[in-house]
Amino acid sequence: MKDPLIYGLLLVALDIVLWRAAFPRRDLLRLVARLLIFGLLSLVLFGSGLSPLTPPAPEDSFPRHIAAQFLEVVWWLNGARLLTLILDALFAARSWHRDRLFQDVFGAIVFLAAAVASLGFVLNIPIGGLAATSGALAIVVGLAIQSTLSDVFAGIVLNTTEPYHIGNWVNIDGVEGRVTEMNWRATHLLTSQGNIVIVPNNVAAKAKIVNNSRPSALHGVSITLEISPEERPAVVLAALNSALANASIVLGAPEPYAVVKAASANAMHYEVMAYVDDMARKTQATNELYDLCYRHLYAAGVELRPLGVPAQPRRDVDRRQQLLSQVRLFHALEDDEVKALSTRMSRHEYEPGQVIVSSDAQTDYLLVVESGVVKVEDATGSGTSPATRLGPGDAIGEAGVLAGLPIRATLTALTAAALYRLDKVDLTPVLKSRPEIGQQMCHVLSGQQDALRKLENEPSAPAETGWALTNWLRDGMRRLHDLTT
Repeated sequence: MKDPLIYGLLLVALDIVLWRAAFPRRDLLRLVARLLIFGLLSLVLFGSGLSPLTPPAPEDSFPRHIAAQFLEVVWWLNGARLLTLILDALFAARSWHRDRLFQDVFGAIVFLAAAVASLGFVLNIPIGGLAATSGALAIVVGLAIQSTLSDVFAGIVLNTTEPYHIGNWVNIDGVEGRVTEMNWRATHLLTSQGNIVIVPNNVAAKAKIVNNSRPSALHGVSITLEISPEERPAVVLAALNSALANASIVLGAPEPYAVVKAASANAMHYEVMAYVDDMARKTQATNELYDLCYRHLYAAGVELRPLGVPAQPRRDVDRRQQLLSQVRLFHALEDDEVKALSTRMSRHEYEPGQVIVSSDAQTDYLLVVESGVVKVEDATGSGTSPATRLGPGDAIGEAGVLAGLPIRATLTALTAAALYRLDKVDLTPVLKSRPEIGQQMCHVLSGQQDALRKLENEPSAPAETGWALTNWLRDGMRRLHDLTT
């Protein structure tokens, strides 16, 4: 079998098999194999006197003439496809390969050029006459796919100006999501609800685009609060700035701020602005800011209430009792017991930068923050635990007042702060009168073992959970409070 047409048809069949079977598995090896087949096909055609640049000579057999034309047309089309694959491989590390628009449009242009060349060189059809004949048809088709062409050209503009890339978090025409695909027709967005929203390129080109991923490590978090105009703005702003200082999830630079945005007869509008370094942390930062603003405003005596109804008389609540009742350690106590303990608490005020507790101090007492922000720095020397911040209502030293465990941390006032202190001698009478309360407190405290190991753990603390840790705390409680049973 020495007929070159047979060899050419076998090479075309082999190329189709490799393409359909995706063999070899690696794209680069498959491209090399197909280039080798294309080179052999070119060698067969030019070696047998056939040329894709000229029509095949008439043969004695009509099937052989058709086979020769088929091989020359396939040569053009296969060459166009391999050219697009080679460019994809050369630009694999660039946005060209990620954004499919240029890839698809360039591939279509190359295939169209190859088809026209095969018609002119192989089939000897006059290109000029074909273009004149297809002009009217092109107008009809263009009008029919006018919206599609608009998307294509809009996509070219978007890919040229590059307002966003694959993986960016953007807001297009009121739809927010992560860009998962950009093609010749539309941009695909994955929303936070897990849905895919397809935005046509024509709409995206005309809409206002907000790219939340630029700059890549800076994302704004903004919340708005409506406060009664009866509250003095200086007091409100001081409380909001304390809330920002209390937030550990936001960035220190750019510096977060609080500002009065507007004023009306019914409300003062305040905006709190902060920044995070990860788009995924915006929701967590927003929730934390709302909670901290509420706590610091309440500590400053600013009450958040519905502004459409008259203000209710403020309840006369003992602040010490309210703070102590929020400490989880004392949830098992009766109200009168909490009230009696709260009267024994002493109030202490600190200036910004003042050390409240040093790492080597004996801390057999409980501290509850009434106002301000307190920074807690790990003093174990490991350097692995980040500093935490305490705000109004937060407590530290539960294990110290109950079982004598040291805090093993340095507490420093970040802002002007006021704290209440409950000493272990004030808790001893309660534990002696109600021994079962001590057991419940140890059980509650053992559930907070992460906090124990980060801030209040001794080297001899057991690694086990459950009753082993509870019994260890109970033994420490009996020694500290001199309980015999």
